Amino acid sequence: MQERKAFKINGYVGILVSLVLLAVAGFLIYTNANDLVGTDLILPVILIIVAALILSGITIVQPNEAKVLTFFGTYLGVIREQGLWISIPLTLKASVSLRVINFNSEKLKVNDLEGNPIEIAAVVVYKVADSAKAVFDVEDYEEFVQIQSETGIRHIASQYAYDHFEKDTEMSLRKNSDEIADYLAQDLQNRLNVAGVDVIEARIMHLAYSSEIASAMLQRQQAQAVLSARKVIVDGAVGLVKSAIEQLSEEDVVELDEDKKAQMVNNLMVAIVSEKGTQPVINTGSIH
Repeated sequence: MQERKAFKINGYVGILVSLVLLAVAGFLIYTNANDLVGTDLILPVILIIVAALILSGITIVQPNEAKVLTFFGTYLGVIREQGLWISIPLTLKASVSLRVINFNSEKLKVNDLEGNPIEIAAVVVYKVADSAKAVFDVEDYEEFVQIQSETGIRHIASQYAYDHFEKDTEMSLRKNSDEIADYLAQDLQNRLNVAGVDVIEARIMHLAYSSEIASAMLQRQQAQAVLSARKVIVDGAVGLVKSAIEQLSEEDVVELDEDKKAQMVNNLMVAIVSEKGTQPVINTGSIH
């Protein structure tokens, strides 16, 4: 079902015409009140019926709202323009909000790509783009959005790991939140096209390990952080020691054989890498 424009005219004009018809009918009945016969009622009754039919087509469209019109089970079209309108008489008019809607999903428990149980929730921002699809192609488009959003969140969560400790180049739910949000929005848009809904944004708002493994994973993250920090310190220390030895050799400050270089490297590495402050030992005798 595709959205199309319904026939309509200005509602104020229709109301004015109806009032005129009712006034004429009343005038005819009043002028013939004394010698009124059956045939004299035909025209006033017709005028009253026509006025009632015109008034039955009145509809008020609020800003950011659409009216979907059906006539005895036949889809006629949609009125999107705000204001007072008169359309085809005796039509049923279903209101559909065109405002932007926020949907906050429940916290879902799902297994990530590596099989770790995680808790995930997302916020989905959407609006109705095709009101005819929203009314006729799904039972309840708001409930449809909620169910399909949770399905899409579960699907995306199972396609990626919560975090990669060894493979930094691969995408993860924690490190690549912007990319994951884009993939989630695309997945939801494919699911919600049938309901005539446009997904404006979809973003993960809660992400955590499940309680049964949260403590173990926190220790793993802390250990990984410590190892990464120590690696940076060691790499920097190696560069400093190399630079110091090369500078001493180039400027002929002191002549070092291989044993002394090894001892110097050992002392400098201990002094730089050690987490505690080192105490210098001053040699007052021969350096040999």
